[in-house]
Amino acid sequence: MSNCDLCVVRNRAICSSLDAKELEALNAIGRTRKITAGESLIWEGEDSVLVANVIEGVLKLSTNTEDGREQIVGVVYPSDFIGRPFGGTSGHGVTALTDATVCVFSRRDFDAFAREHPALEHKLLERTLGELDRTRRWMLLLGRKSASEKMATFLVEMAERLTGSGCRVDADKPNRRHLTLPFSRQQIADVLGLTIETVSRQFTRLRNEGVIDLPSRRDVTILDYEALIAEAG
Repeated sequence: MSNCDLCVVRNRAICSSLDAKELEALNAIGRTRKITAGESLIWEGEDSVLVANVIEGVLKLSTNTEDGREQIVGVVYPSDFIGRPFGGTSGHGVTALTDATVCVFSRRDFDAFAREHPALEHKLLERTLGELDRTRRWMLLLGRKSASEKMATFLVEMAERLTGSGCRVDADKPNRRHLTLPFSRQQIADVLGLTIETVSRQFTRLRNEGVIDLPSRRDVTILDYEALIAEAG
């Protein structure tokens, strides 16, 4: 069997539109790569030389100001596509937040393959538009939402995006979810544009109000998912 046959995100990734023969051809130009937490895959401002599908793990998209400050501008999860096909330079760096596995392609090889497979190009367009929608929601979160709304929105997105990997839904209580966050509290603060003290206060407030429980520093049990959605605004 090829790597594509064994891929756990095959039915959700951009290559889901390909048939068995096309998957075999795609597999021939790709390779699986494991990266450790903190390791960079793509560097901001450099030529776009590779693209990748995320198979496991969570990675951040970040950019830096002239004085060296980092701003996390997005987060990618299993089945997401990263990199800039069809040329240009990378507008942001991509770094693993957790240990991760990605399926990497030379950008030139992937471009040539995509041009010969319109269904894949269509999937790329769909993903690009989806990413644009998420970016607009992110702008709203950073620019207009209060600290409490930011935290609630963050947890709702984690629950949605990590379902099947880092999020478990109770079968008998569908309003309850168990999350293992791939972020430290400092990273959450960086993502949301808050201080770590504000993040800790918001976690404590949500726990005291019975919306969540905090079994450990990285584990969150959402006790009332509908209340959390309402909190997110």
